[in-house]
Amino acid sequence: MASHAWSAVVLAVGIFGSALAAPPTTKYFGIEKVADFGHQVTGVTVSEDNRIFVNFPRWTEDSPISVAELRKDGTLRPFPDEAWNAWRNARKDELSPAEHWVCVQSVVADGKGNVWVLDPAAPAQATVVPGGAKLVRVSLATGAVLQNIGFDESVALQGSYLNDVRFSPDGKWAYITDSGVRGAIVVVDLASGEAKRLLDGHPSTQAKKGLVVKADGKPLRRPDGKGVEFSADGIALSQDGRYLYWQAIKGDTLYRIATSALTEAGWRGEDIGDQVQDYGRNGVADGLWIAAGSERMYITSPEDSSVKLRKLGAGAGAQPLILVQDPRLRWPDTFSEGPDGSIYVTTSRIQDSAFFKPGAPIALPTSLWRLREGK
Repeated sequence: MASHAWSAVVLAVGIFGSALAAPPTTKYFGIEKVADFGHQVTGVTVSEDNRIFVNFPRWTEDSPISVAELRKDGTLRPFPDEAWNAWRNARKDELSPAEHWVCVQSVVADGKGNVWVLDPAAPAQATVVPGGAKLVRVSLATGAVLQNIGFDESVALQGSYLNDVRFSPDGKWAYITDSGVRGAIVVVDLASGEAKRLLDGHPSTQAKKGLVVKADGKPLRRPDGKGVEFSADGIALSQDGRYLYWQAIKGDTLYRIATSALTEAGWRGEDIGDQVQDYGRNGVADGLWIAAGSERMYITSPEDSSVKLRKLGAGAGAQPLILVQDPRLRWPDTFSEGPDGSIYVTTSRIQDSAFFKPGAPIALPTSLWRLREGK
């Protein structure tokens, strides 16, 4: 424990008792670095064959790679190939936005032999490039693009920023948060490719008025005084697929709804706002993840550089508690879980970016971490 990598030691069983079904001697010692990147990373996913994929959105730089596989030697291989990664903001009139990564925000392996890439196609989180917003399925085995679901402006409207995605266990549905100007949950029928915006403008999917997101103990604001305004962002699906959870970054409340409400009444166009459940307070949070075979929800907490944990089975009144806190977790962003149960998290360093610090490097160095567990 002398290493600064183990700066926060939390006894999981001491905090949660047997509710987490943790062995009596289990401890989380902290974090260990998996990789450093020369660009701002957001998403990470670990496939069932233990391959790691990451993405770099075009926020403050015209990133040379959008989606990549992280090789064992720490180098990046454009995924699925260089052609899909050829887009540059300066070449937007030359390349088809539907067949190139424009501004990728999330990558998710589905456990069924695929990596899905969510591209909101809004460089600098600004204007959506027409024809660029999409959800793309890529084969792990061959790297072939097997499905390309494009979203028109009825789904990815101007001002939207499609943020993260989860898939139903039966592979029929995808659920996407929109963290843009007007938050929503986008539901996608994966067989037909049809998508609909649900809970569009509902209070649960919006940034919370009056809440100020802080970093380093101070309000996080741009030079023009504008603060963090992200709407519905973090998303998680219960292991049985029955409940979808989400939260706005500019918010402190976790919400959930039965997925049947989304795919049945909501899909038919009926109002399902009254079926949204307030599931308690997380504090300001970005990424959410429910661990395989459990009711443990991991929560990234950018205000205090920590990862929190809550027991979903304990209900809305349960309080998330800090699992790991480390100053190097500069804006912990996105989670993924390896086939061995290891939890990975990216640090996107949003508070250190040129959005909020004009003197910051355009290409912001970031990292990928793994939670370190020991006994």
